[in-house]
Amino acid sequence: MKPIIQVKDVYFKYESEDFSPSVLNGATLDIEEGSFVVILGHNGSGKSTLAKHLNGLLLPHKGEVLVNGMDTRDEAKLLEIRRTVGMVFQNPDNQMVASVVEDDVAFAPENLGIPPDEIRIRVDEALKLVDMYDYRLHAPHLLSGGQKQRVAIAGVIAMRPRCIVLDEPTAMLDPSGRREVIGTIKRLCRENGITIVLITHHMNEAVEADKVFVMSKGRVVSQGTPREVFSDVEALKAEGLTVPDTAELLYELSKHGMNVPVAALTVEECARAIASALK
Repeated sequence: MKPIIQVKDVYFKYESEDFSPSVLNGATLDIEEGSFVVILGHNGSGKSTLAKHLNGLLLPHKGEVLVNGMDTRDEAKLLEIRRTVGMVFQNPDNQMVASVVEDDVAFAPENLGIPPDEIRIRVDEALKLVDMYDYRLHAPHLLSGGQKQRVAIAGVIAMRPRCIVLDEPTAMLDPSGRREVIGTIKRLCRENGITIVLITHHMNEAVEADKVFVMSKGRVVSQGTPREVFSDVEALKAEGLTVPDTAELLYELSKHGMNVPVAALTVEECARAIASALK
């Protein structure tokens, strides 16, 4: 299957930072359609800059980004690229533009020139997909952080994208809000076939991904399934990263002589691995 997004040897440097190094230094990765992908990296690794390249908000100085075969540097294709790949950012308040939830979700389709009857259908469908339909007449500023982020996601869904890129969407949320948002995006991928690209520094959010990319100094330094990536605990720690709580626990136990697999990532797998080692 052809990837929906291809990032090929991309270099990028912010124009205002004349004497600083490039933020992206040969970043390369492919994202398969319908997959749940997580991009990890410490602050300054280039992951958020990369995220903004995935729908043409930023353009590479060298290399190329292809979205469904369309080059993001082709201005004639930019609208179609942004219809294909939607973006959700860290602070949902920055994406709220209306005083009523359903009006906020309708904003993007209205700007795309979608007929009113079709907008009504899209708004209702999007709000139901993120479990916020019952709040459609509420004021966004009265919602919790997790609910606001789900409304922001609904606003993107209403544009009918094939891929949604979420840049640190849970960074400002409490644990309950993080669970709401992660549960929503996993469901959108698994049940609705929407490609999900999650940029995060919460390692536990990557456990159920199809593929994980680790970035450092503007390039991808590790990639694979969560089991493959998180099995190499030392390499991640060398990059200033942690690992999921389960992998950390099993890693420490193995260091103290217990024969347990570090790659048992879910809580259930971790519990079974420890129980088996204790028998």
